[in-house]
Amino acid sequence: MIISDQDILFLGDCVRETARAEIMPRFRNLGAADVSEKTSAIDLVTQADLLAEHRITAALRERFPAALVVGEEAYDADRSVVPALADAELAFVIDPVDGTFNFAAGLPVFGTMLAVTVRGETVAGIIHDPVLGDTVTAIRGAGAFLTRRDGQSTKLKVAEPASLNQMVGGLSWSHMDEPDRARICANMAKIRMTFAFNCSAYEYWMVASGKMHFIGHAKLMPWDHHGRRARASGGRRSYGEIRRHALSPRRDDGWHHFCARPGELAAHSARDRRHLIQASPERPKREDLT
Repeated sequence: MIISDQDILFLGDCVRETARAEIMPRFRNLGAADVSEKTSAIDLVTQADLLAEHRITAALRERFPAALVVGEEAYDADRSVVPALADAELAFVIDPVDGTFNFAAGLPVFGTMLAVTVRGETVAGIIHDPVLGDTVTAIRGAGAFLTRRDGQSTKLKVAEPASLNQMVGGLSWSHMDEPDRARICANMAKIRMTFAFNCSAYEYWMVASGKMHFIGHAKLMPWDHHGRRARASGGRRSYGEIRRHALSPRRDDGWHHFCARPGELAAHSARDRRHLIQASPERPKREDLT
């Protein structure tokens, strides 16, 4: 299945129009009845999430009637849609408001993410900032670009490799159990600066633009992460020092990491993740760093 340039432009217009119509009018304007808990007091859904997802889904189904559409909020009603991604000839994965807790709290750190997949492979991803009006678009093999509200476009480049004590990064530990939680949080003191945005959209934006060297997540859901898996350009893999010092759990416990490597912004394979998170007192081998 081929996605055309015009299709990509349509998807960008779709998320921007949805942000203007459904998300921003409700930002800092939610009533008590507009916010609900899903699994906990920090796992929320708002009317903006529901209405934005509905609007994007309707637009996608009109233009691509045969495609599978997977939305974060709709998943609760039909959980079979996620396994179906692996074989779908064309699918779209939507996170209408990534960073819902921030959104509900009135913090302007949230975004809309939309991924395009073909038989389980991400071929394009869009991350939109409704507050600033900026959009990051990544197309597999073509790079990642930042388009400002005024239409100016800039090609993005990931950060150059750096030693551990010079790295900037972030690890989401809110879904972790002890003892991993305490150990990894303590090890993060070994890097130069750490961030916790509680918003995957912002984290990917920071990595794609070279402001952060790495991010990591203990919980992986497709709407949170497919949008950043399109191949982009620039940078080299720089996780050797993280592998040896920053994380060091004793097992492959499901952590997923996002670091820079040549021509790609992608999650590591299971083998790579295992190397990244396990203790390794010896110097990293060349093949582990390239």
